Amino acid sequence: MKFLTQTFTVQTERGPQFIDITEKVVDLIVQASIRNGCVVIFSRHTTAAVRINENCPHLIQDMEDMLAKIASPGGEYRHNVFAHAFSDNGERPNGHSHCQQLLLGASESVPIVEGQPLFGQWQRIFLVELDHAREREVVVQLLGE
Repeated sequence: MKFLTQTFTVQTERGPQFIDITEKVVDLIVQASIRNGCVVIFSRHTTAAVRINENCPHLIQDMEDMLAKIASPGGEYRHNVFAHAFSDNGERPNGHSHCQQLLLGASESVPIVEGQPLFGQWQRIFLVELDHAREREVVVQLLGE
C-alpha cells in the first residue's frame, strides 16, 4: 500500500471563484503510479472549499450567484465586527466566506481505478475561493497500490 501526500498552491483572483484543479490532481496520480485506491483533495483554509462539479461557465456563474444569495458578502456577520475590532493584521470582513465554506466543505475524495480517477462524464475538481485574491494551499493525499 502506498501513501503519498503532496501540497500545491493556487493563486486566486477574487471570491467567489471556481478554479479547475483537475489536471493538477490527475498529474499527481500519474506521478505516484497509483493503480487502484483513492485520492483526497483538501483545502487548508476556512474560506476556500474543494468541490466536484461541471466546468460550464454559465453553471459556474449560477453557483457563484447562489453562494451570494445564501450568505451575502453585504450581510451582517458577528465575525466581521469581532475581526475588525480586535484584529490588527488588516483582516477584511469575511463572515460570508466562512458561512459559504461551511456549506461547501473542505475536501473531496475520488476513487482511482486502473490509474485513473473515476469521474463521471462532466465532473471536475474545483478549488473554490470564497474570500478575496490570495495564495491558497491544496493538499492531495493518495492511498493505494
